[in-house]
Amino acid sequence: MRPTALAVLVPLLALLDTGLAGSAMADPPAASPAKPITLHVGKLLDGRGGSREDVTVTVQGSKIVSVEAGAKGAPSYELRGLTLMPGGIDTHVHIGWHFELNGRSHDDEHVTETPGQMALFDVEDAVTTVRGGITTVQSLGAPEDKDLRDWIARGVIPGPRILTSLEPLSEETGGPEQMRAAVRQRKEQGADVIKIFASKSIRDGGAPTLTQEQLDAACGEAKAQGLRSAVHAHGTESVRRAVRAGCGSIEHGALLDAATLKLVAEHGTYFDPNLDLVFRNYFENKEHFLGIGNYTEEGFAQMRKAVPLALAMFKQALKTPGLKIVFGTDALAGSHGRNFEELIYHVNVGGQDPMAAIVSATSRAAESLHLADRIGTVAPGYEADLIAVDGDPLKDMDALRRVVFVMKGGQVLKNEAR
Repeated sequence: MRPTALAVLVPLLALLDTGLAGSAMADPPAASPAKPITLHVGKLLDGRGGSREDVTVTVQGSKIVSVEAGAKGAPSYELRGLTLMPGGIDTHVHIGWHFELNGRSHDDEHVTETPGQMALFDVEDAVTTVRGGITTVQSLGAPEDKDLRDWIARGVIPGPRILTSLEPLSEETGGPEQMRAAVRQRKEQGADVIKIFASKSIRDGGAPTLTQEQLDAACGEAKAQGLRSAVHAHGTESVRRAVRAGCGSIEHGALLDAATLKLVAEHGTYFDPNLDLVFRNYFENKEHFLGIGNYTEEGFAQMRKAVPLALAMFKQALKTPGLKIVFGTDALAGSHGRNFEELIYHVNVGGQDPMAAIVSATSRAAESLHLADRIGTVAPGYEADLIAVDGDPLKDMDALRRVVFVMKGGQVLKNEAR
């Protein structure tokens, strides 16, 4: 059963009452600097491939100020026996997608909820996501993401840092000139990234939907406007067009072959394969989706066929020299908060090296978002986005299911460490 919004928010309210997550009534006073917070941990994974034992991390305000060997007096949080690492960065979610009160997936054409209920579901998804250990997400995308992004950034509503594309571009946007105009409009509206649909859904076969000229215009204008671009593409031709257009990242790529993966690597394009969670979530919640749009029996059959193809593609991707694989889940209704299940699958089933998987979800993901100097690494000067898990993910990736401590920007949003 999906938890109710109230059930998700009650633990959060308890944190607010103890002052750990800031004031829900007003911005915190700016008079005195925050008292330093120290975390003593048994093991540290720094997000860049480094590992250390017995470490104290000191946080001042929102930033990490030191990472030192050994215990330094009485720590603010004693986390020995746990593994500390940067908060997860999920480069592909749909943060506001939820099941409405009638149990059906949210459908813009047949809305059964009030605007207030929709906003509360957005907050619920954000809280669930950050408590699951994901402290930054890229939401690709919906116009509603903007308000949630901005309210979380105010420091009042706990949730992951959000980057959003707002409304995506697609074949319905029009030709090259319309693509350029739409990119400029998204920038004016406050988008952080441009999302582009260059192929059909995997439920419809994944064929290309945009010409080379359309992609050249969309990704070229994004670059001219100082924005990144993320391209939904499943098959070889749509991905090749996106790579030739200089687009920033390829999302999905379930049907790619070795030659196309090599091309992606040669161009330095980031690759975000979504192999497991999105499909598993659809299968587990089929009754909530079936009958909406292309969520038909045939569509579900196509997704089941895609699962082994995507896994085989991923194993080939791991063999591709220089391919910049990042962590993304396509998290939507039913899967928020379970994001790390995708990373566990990458290792336990896909065969990815555990440290490489963790880097893909931390410093490499931050790099793909042009935030490599701010997040994704445990080092002085970086944002204090930190999580502690019960166990060692390098030995057992299932430890990522046991997130017991979450800090985002120096605020503790979850503490179940004992």
